[in-house]
Amino acid sequence: MNTTAGRRHDSDRERITGWYHQHGPAVRGYVLALVHRSDVADDVLQETFRKAWEARDRYQETGLARAYLLRIADRLVCDRARRSGRETTLDGTALELCESGPDSDPTLAMQQSEQRRRLNDALKELSPLQQRVLLLRYYGEMSFADIADTVGCPLSTALSHARRGLSALRKRLVEVV
Repeated sequence: MNTTAGRRHDSDRERITGWYHQHGPAVRGYVLALVHRSDVADDVLQETFRKAWEARDRYQETGLARAYLLRIADRLVCDRARRSGRETTLDGTALELCESGPDSDPTLAMQQSEQRRRLNDALKELSPLQQRVLLLRYYGEMSFADIADTVGCPLSTALSHARRGLSALRKRLVEVV
């Protein structure tokens, strides 16, 4: 490998590594909220960064790396759902409790677990597009124009899905309390 190509390769590696540290948790959170399984979320996260690495020569820096990575992750989740159909998962509450550290307050862990369960249950009742729009907005901190581009719908439709999804979430979460 010549010197110029070697420097570019190192630069690309640094960029992807930086993306992983800066945006990896948000990408994983987005995927986990859609698939509800930690192992699958980890696999999709790894595949997302593999695809980003493979496409590194085509990527044009625009300051929207998180949106770029979430778009890859979103497509991977959609492709996976089309290939495998809906999967049945076990309730993640027990797993979440096991994942909490030995120094954590068990009461706080239970409360947080219950809140996550209620939110996940409410999210599951939304349409798939409402879920994706809200999760891209929350985890991706994306503009609605970018969300519309990612999910392949007009801006007004993305805004409508967000409004209806938030309204439904509020209603469901207030009913539970």
